[in-house]
Amino acid sequence: MTRPQLTKDLKSEDFKEYYFLKEELKEFCRENGLKTSGNKGELEERIAYFLDTGKSLNSKRIKCISKNDSSEKITLESKIGENFRCSEGKRKFFEKEIGNSFKFKVKFQKWLKANPDKTYEDAINAYLEIQNSKEKSKIDKQFQYNQYIRDFFEDNCDKTLKEAIECWKYKKSMKGHNRYEKSDLEILKK
Repeated sequence: MTRPQLTKDLKSEDFKEYYFLKEELKEFCRENGLKTSGNKGELEERIAYFLDTGKSLNSKRIKCISKNDSSEKITLESKIGENFRCSEGKRKFFEKEIGNSFKFKVKFQKWLKANPDKTYEDAINAYLEIQNSKEKSKIDKQFQYNQYIRDFFEDNCDKTLKEAIECWKYKKSMKGHNRYEKSDLEILKK
């Protein structure tokens, strides 16, 4: 069975079985008067609810109100605090302490949010430890393409990116999960 069109007539069970690009999800939301903001998982949840009920999912996201970073004086002894948000002021602090190569990478952001009682000095040490770690970062669920490509090359170091993408396109058109499997290589023989 080929991937169905994303229309309001699609059953949510079928919708959940196939891979859709974020842009396709946003387009569906626009066409059906649903909110288009949020990450891919939120869009999928919103669409599945709509397909089941014909109604809009009224999820209320709690936004934290943070201090204006320009008035906030960060020191090495400052606590990270609850509801950490990346900002230009915080980026400048870290760049001053670590260097211009500093980036708010996902693993570091997760560390910051998980450690509100730690100091910015602890954060700098954690950043350097993360940077020096040889451990591969976990790819979040919504980035299925990235995970597929990583897994493909771990199993096929002799293949090209073009071949990996061809296998990915084949896989995402099929019903079920989108994780790499050795059997996906069959499409390259056709």
